[in-house]
Amino acid sequence: MTDADLIARYDGRVPRYTSYPTAPHFHDGIGVGEYAHWLVALPPDAAISLYLHVPFCDRLCLYCGCHTTVVHHDRPKRNYAQALAREIGLVADRLGRRARVSQIHWGGGTPTSLPDDCLDALMELIRVRFDVAPDAEIAIEIDPASLPPGKLEALAQMGVTRASLGVQDFDETVQKAIGRMQSFDETRDAAEGLRRLGVASVNLDLIYGLPHQTEESVTRTARLALELAPDRAAVFGYAHVPWMKKHQKLMPEAALPMGLARLRQEATIRGVLAEEGGMVPVGLDHYAHPADAMANAAHTGALQRGFQGYTTDAASVLIGLGASAIGALPEGYVQNLPSIPAYEASLAQGRLPVARGVALSHEDRLRRAVIERIMCDLAVDLPAMAQTFGAQAAPLLAAAAPLSGFESDGLVEWNGARLRVTERGRPFVRNVAALFDAYLRGRESSQPRHARAV
Repeated sequence: MTDADLIARYDGRVPRYTSYPTAPHFHDGIGVGEYAHWLVALPPDAAISLYLHVPFCDRLCLYCGCHTTVVHHDRPKRNYAQALAREIGLVADRLGRRARVSQIHWGGGTPTSLPDDCLDALMELIRVRFDVAPDAEIAIEIDPASLPPGKLEALAQMGVTRASLGVQDFDETVQKAIGRMQSFDETRDAAEGLRRLGVASVNLDLIYGLPHQTEESVTRTARLALELAPDRAAVFGYAHVPWMKKHQKLMPEAALPMGLARLRQEATIRGVLAEEGGMVPVGLDHYAHPADAMANAAHTGALQRGFQGYTTDAASVLIGLGASAIGALPEGYVQNLPSIPAYEASLAQGRLPVARGVALSHEDRLRRAVIERIMCDLAVDLPAMAQTFGAQAAPLLAAAAPLSGFESDGLVEWNGARLRVTERGRPFVRNVAALFDAYLRGRESSQPRHARAV
């Protein structure tokens, strides 16, 4: 089976599985009442993580699939920060206690686009309303080209312990095509500045499948990335979804690498980071320094996957704060209103800004666990997993019937009970996970259009 054959057979559109059920299956039958009840019902000792979404950027990156907008004035940012503060207060009121928080993640957008005093005030409010663990991880996503020197002081004041720097690609031709000019020197200065602050983990985000990328260009980018000595690296396949993100139409579509080229770019980057750089491949698309906690989590089976991708966070509750933010609770998922004006108006009325969600059935929880272990461990024992949930293995084993074909193609090892994804199969792990997605089966004609598998 050649690489071209694999692409022809498996490069369909499948979910990224940062949740299960996936976000397209959320609905407005889950609203404020359900979310409030779920918050009240949380056990007093439940471990909680917070995700704060900042939907602002200083520039429009044409490849971006995030919920964000370009804003250059402070007033809308300050208004939004006030709304975030109200939501923090409402959630804390529902909990009725200073709940323990083990991790805080600032995402976007570009979180550092908020004024420094807003970032500081929001972090202080979180520490007042929640019991933030002394060793809590405080992570933030950063655009190195939008990081003035003074901003580092604000990050220090916030207590940031991990930062993810958006790189995507260092090739100027690619950068021009995606509207994101960013020099290696800017990125290096940001990484060095963060380390001088004492930030323990500096991570890089790379993308393959962008316009004009080649195996040679991504090799150069990956080698430059290694010069920055990242603790972790995420290597995402560009998701071309112009029906969802209209600005993606502004990129030169004819210059996009197609399936086989994308597969080879991914393999090329993996070779540089893992073989030349000694980083440990983690799950589908992450890499970690051997001494990093993520490498250890991957080795011990403790790796988790959520809306921010792979994580070492073992908290059973994720509370999403901000417009479009998604929370994950034992009973199900909730997503906030994506419109900033609607989000702010809801909070001005003292109302949690919930737009939709989904309640989990027992079968959902079982299949979610199977899919998460496949995505994280590249392996799962189906009968053992079913037994853990007090369920019959037969439905899972029936869903696994196509694995014999995957095995013939060299993508998995399968003995009728336990599956293991091979290194050749790693880029296709989402296809393996999709076999156990009950929401995909038999509904192809009505399915949302997901990103390509590779």
